[in-house]
Amino acid sequence: MAERLLILRHGEAGAGWPDAERALTEHGRREVARQAAWLAERCDLAGLHLLASPFLRARQTAAIIGEALGAAVETLPIITPDDDPAAVADWLLARPAERPRLLVSHMPLVGALTGLLVEGRADRGLGFSTAAVAELEADVWAAGCARLVGFTTPSDLTPRVR
Repeated sequence: MAERLLILRHGEAGAGWPDAERALTEHGRREVARQAAWLAERCDLAGLHLLASPFLRARQTAAIIGEALGAAVETLPIITPDDDPAAVADWLLARPAERPRLLVSHMPLVGALTGLLVEGRADRGLGFSTAAVAELEADVWAAGCARLVGFTTPSDLTPRVR
């Protein structure tokens, strides 16, 4: 049976230094809240395992998602911006999941990881806007073995003015 993995880029963050301490902006909080409300409506995400980068903006994003879904947030140190997507794939492969997982991380890792899992190459990843989420399914988390089943940005969820 295929496992489900969601890969979410954190919401918009303000400028600052050090990079690991950059916080979400108000706009970033709003765009994450839109994604959180949409994810909370989905019954296929019950019991979600929520993992976040240790960087502040990712932890803040995960906290908003976790509150909406009733999920605790676990920090995963190997999903910071410049971490190796192959190491993340190895981590996923070594830990089969019986419930969906959501990783809250950063560019360029989110794009590279998606590219590696779906296309077999980290240089073929998607461009993620802030708070965008890619949904993947796979029987095994190895290079080129996943299917991209959805990609949603906050603007996809914003009501259109007529």
